[in-house]
Amino acid sequence: MSLQVVHNCFVTRIIMAVDVPGLVSVIVFYFCILAIGFWGSRKAKKVEKTCVGPKSEISIIGGRNISVLVGIFTMTATWVGGGYIMGTAETVYSPTQGLVWALGPPAFAINFLLGGLFFARPMRSKRYVTMLDPFQNRYGNIFTATIMLPALFSDVLWVACILAALGGTMSIILGMSSTLSIIISAAVSIIYTFLGGLYSVAYTDIFQLCFIFVSLWLCVPFMALSPAVTVISQTLPLNQSHEHAWIGHLELRDAGKWVDEMLLLALGGLSYQSLYQRILSAASSAQAQVTCFAAAGTVFITGIPSVVIGVMAAGADWNQTAYGLPPPFERGDAGKILPLALQQLTPPWVAVLGIGAVAAAVMSSMDSVLLSSASMFTQNIYKATLRKKASERELQWVIRISVLLVGLAGMGLAFGDDSVAALWFLSGDLLYCVIFPQLVCVLHFQRANTYGAFSGFVVGLLLRVLSGEPVLGIPPVLLYPGWREENNQIRQYFPYRTVAMLSSVISIIAVSWLLDLMFDRQLIPESWDLLQVFEKENETEEDEEPDACEEMNQVLKTKF
Repeated sequence: MSLQVVHNCFVTRIIMAVDVPGLVSVIVFYFCILAIGFWGSRKAKKVEKTCVGPKSEISIIGGRNISVLVGIFTMTATWVGGGYIMGTAETVYSPTQGLVWALGPPAFAINFLLGGLFFARPMRSKRYVTMLDPFQNRYGNIFTATIMLPALFSDVLWVACILAALGGTMSIILGMSSTLSIIISAAVSIIYTFLGGLYSVAYTDIFQLCFIFVSLWLCVPFMALSPAVTVISQTLPLNQSHEHAWIGHLELRDAGKWVDEMLLLALGGLSYQSLYQRILSAASSAQAQVTCFAAAGTVFITGIPSVVIGVMAAGADWNQTAYGLPPPFERGDAGKILPLALQQLTPPWVAVLGIGAVAAAVMSSMDSVLLSSASMFTQNIYKATLRKKASERELQWVIRISVLLVGLAGMGLAFGDDSVAALWFLSGDLLYCVIFPQLVCVLHFQRANTYGAFSGFVVGLLLRVLSGEPVLGIPPVLLYPGWREENNQIRQYFPYRTVAMLSSVISIIAVSWLLDLMFDRQLIPESWDLLQVFEKENETEEDEEPDACEEMNQVLKTKF
């Protein structure tokens, strides 16, 4: 009898701790997402029946039949993830950073503009299926498998980042265990991506992005009317017990770090398979470019509510809330400032809408990342190397299993992360230093070869690792000018990531050009060509641009 009493008390405490109406609202939201995902999977099956090409391409790039409007929604929703929303609010609120360090919105806008100008046309016009196809065509399978490793690592970190954002939010507002909320959200996202591929991802993205935009903007006026939030003009001088304006300040000695992080987000984003999945799903090169240019505006606008929420939190008198003093920054809760602000500065029903916005942001990014990793492995590793005669049905199952494995790996890393912003930056770090230089050269430097690519890979990776990484506990070996010791950790304020990236580009170009010259003039015997790069050079099938008539026909068939 006593055990039954203890059990009943335990259950009662759990129910009292959890916000039941909020939990019910989130469950309804998840069921809506699943329903749209199932509908997308049915549409994908209908398209498969009329598809002339490989059916696996329906899952990967939607049969190159995604309309302009759907493309804009899914491209924007992919970038507006939990890391973007919560990381931006965290940066603006943090007294040591402020608005001037909120680089996400402008950097992502630049990312899409550059993608439309320099990357969309060469990728889409050659009808690639994944970002790794140009590497496979020019450098072969060994280098493609090598370059996929940092891409896969970054995708797993990105999944961990956005799931950590959601776990922190739900634990604060709903009183749920962050572990449980991470598991449930990951399961929902994995299920509909598993079933429908790009069609499920794209159509759920439309619903999710609309929900994010409306919910976050709805939270702003309620937060502004909170008695704990002072007038914005009065919060300009000071930022809650720290003598720093919420606008932030950028000193000359910090300029190198600011430039490095801006370029990391703006250029590193050009190395994600998720971006090229949207570009390659367009009906034409022109449509792919339009999608990129439009997404540059929508991604910037969607980031504004997070900035405003960070400003409100910085100007709030936390002593007037149930949270009390000291403020979140002094308690080490800056990474959870968005859910804390929603919980303490808005009515409960508005906070639940904010929860839905974060959940939508998490799933809109997570499903894209899962599909991108699965696509690269299936298309460039399994199909091209491991099982060249694999059937379409087999390839579709490989995509699904890959989605599951990447989701589980990211979920495992999400359980112990405090700073969303730190994981957000780290997820793009390797891509910026290692893959971005390779992508620029393979698309825009015709003389790039496998030797140059390997040298650039080694140089970029080596310089990045030797520069250290506090998040992973890697001490720096190379100390650049302006380094400082903070909290018993050495931090680099020189643009060391950009140095690694530029060194990789220079290495690729120099080694490729030098060896091409030496083999061409027979300064080195052909027997030394261990990778048989120059022996097969004449046999390499060059990808050609489609003729003008074909491109015009694709443009005319474009569906808005």
